[in-house]
Amino acid sequence: MPNYTNNIQDSKICVILIGLPARGKTLIAQKVVRYLSWLSIKAKSFSYDDYRRVVYGKSNELTLKDRYEECYRWVETAVADMIEWFEEEKGIVGVLDGSNHSESQRDKIEEICRKHDIKPLFLESWFDKPELITNNILDVNSNSPDYSAIDPEEARKDIEDRIELYKKDYTTLDTSTDADKTFVKMINIHQSIIINKIDTYLQSRIVYYLMNFHIKPRTIWLSRHGESMYNLEGKIGGDADLSQRGLKYAQKLPEMIQKLVGPDEQLTVWISTLKRTYQTSQYLPYKKLQWKALDELDAGICDGMTYEEIERQYPEDFKARDENKYLYRYRGGESYKDVVTRLEPVIMELERQENILIITHQAVLRCIYAYFMNVPQEESPWMSIPLHTVIKLEPMAYDTIVSRIKADIPAVSTYKEKGTSQLGESTDSSSSKTRNIITSAKVHSL
Repeated sequence: MPNYTNNIQDSKICVILIGLPARGKTLIAQKVVRYLSWLSIKAKSFSYDDYRRVVYGKSNELTLKDRYEECYRWVETAVADMIEWFEEEKGIVGVLDGSNHSESQRDKIEEICRKHDIKPLFLESWFDKPELITNNILDVNSNSPDYSAIDPEEARKDIEDRIELYKKDYTTLDTSTDADKTFVKMINIHQSIIINKIDTYLQSRIVYYLMNFHIKPRTIWLSRHGESMYNLEGKIGGDADLSQRGLKYAQKLPEMIQKLVGPDEQLTVWISTLKRTYQTSQYLPYKKLQWKALDELDAGICDGMTYEEIERQYPEDFKARDENKYLYRYRGGESYKDVVTRLEPVIMELERQENILIITHQAVLRCIYAYFMNVPQEESPWMSIPLHTVIKLEPMAYDTIVSRIKADIPAVSTYKEKGTSQLGESTDSSSSKTRNIITSAKVHSL
């Protein structure tokens, strides 16, 4: 497997966002950080609004003029904190989430970055479609911490006034005047992208990601295969058939999905190349695509063994996996980190698509779920993804809404508690934690 982190350890990049208010800058910042962190690349967003809220409180607690004149103060603080993070915590990609609308401010940030051997990458979100701007204003109005307790009409007016004020000295990026700068200009998010002077591997990875995501509302459905014969026997890996209860789940799944998405809505179903996922999907009346990348984590020489057998035959390995389950690689097999690497094309395609149902395996779903929920890597291998349960993900600008729909069909637990070879279900508390100031999870059980 390619190791991205080996290629970029000596790189330091500052992504400098540019754009008027209500241009989706915070969404872009959070998605870039989430993607890079998922790939084990140390990334962090420094939001100017967060710094302003610490000093002055919510947006409406300062006059518009004061907010505008004081903005340079929290920009300087954010940049200083980012430099400290690069130096003390060995950061790789820092993201400055703010308007950075004036050319003079951008030049000052670039000068500081170059002084500290940090490559600046300017990223502008530029809109010329009124309907998109209106939608973004409504989204900021509904979800931003600044407007949580403000009358919606007052909030809308405040955002529109800010846009007009910032327009006065706003300078957009242009290939003729900014030919010497490394930059990406996203026009109406996904309509078109202008790329200029991208010259490092990591910059190209960020650009590739930006070219693939959109902000349309969509739903992603996740399900493990039905209970398999190996699940009944407590064995891992393999290519076993479904059990009788697993077949019942496969027969129940079309009714569940059609009830959830609506009888006229279309889905594309993605499955692995292993029999148990195909058997689970066989009754679904939708187009199906097989992905080798969705195959279960390769357990190497432990394939087909129970945890008790692994603990008995390979006690040192059993202990080492519990101590660092994300990085531990089975002998002749894979680690969770390896699975993340091979899942990157799947994530890219998921970002491009709208409504997808993925039927795959426990470890693979943990990795996909961790991406959308911004779950720390050390926690992701311990999340509970039970059998005979459909997980509904609704990615939003400021959070991801999660619902879990259980089928009324019993199944064994395949969850192994840390430090034991016994199987037993865990409570999935990790998915309800707030991951950072902007991105949180809302979890519902139906």
